Amino acid sequence: MISSKSGLAVSLSRLETFTRPDVGLEQYPTDSEIAASVLWNASLLGDIEGKTIADLGCGTGILGIGALMLGAEKVYLVDTDKDALKVAEKNLEATGIDQRRYQLFNKAVSEFSRKADVVIQNPPFGTRKEHADKEFLEKAFELSDMIYSFHKSSTERFVRAISEDAGFEVTHEWRFAFPLKRTQDYHKRKIQRIEVTCFRMKRRE
Repeated sequence: MISSKSGLAVSLSRLETFTRPDVGLEQYPTDSEIAASVLWNASLLGDIEGKTIADLGCGTGILGIGALMLGAEKVYLVDTDKDALKVAEKNLEATGIDQRRYQLFNKAVSEFSRKADVVIQNPPFGTRKEHADKEFLEKAFELSDMIYSFHKSSTERFVRAISEDAGFEVTHEWRFAFPLKRTQDYHKRKIQRIEVTCFRMKRRE
């Protein structure tokens, strides 16, 4: 098991990412340093080791794989994109993690129904498909009592309102300048940074 945040970031940086990102699905690689930071904090809060975790919209698997590296008992990796899941599977095989500790699901998040101790997700921000992030949050609230979810910082009021309506409270926030690398011909900058917050949401008792 990895014993430091920097070691986790290095391990995650070695994973393969999207070769041809799907614009419609808002696919973009999660930065390894940011993923490591959130996962390490989640681990310190007791939300990783020994837990069953669902990585919704897992893409190539960085969050779910990071959770496994930190001692998650089981991880469900869910994505609608077969090609992304193939890369995730390849990444999992490269880590040597026991296959019994993870399961891949090629289906829409709306069709996934397995309960988990924790959901960790980096959903579409809703810039291409309006309210795409809402769909992910609603499913997460259905599946678990503990959620870690990335959203554009400008949508904080929305995230807090929808979590409140679902019976959850935001307990922690981590803000990042999220790097979006140029993956399409029309992207003008090599790297564009956007303000993103990871929210930790817990069901109220």
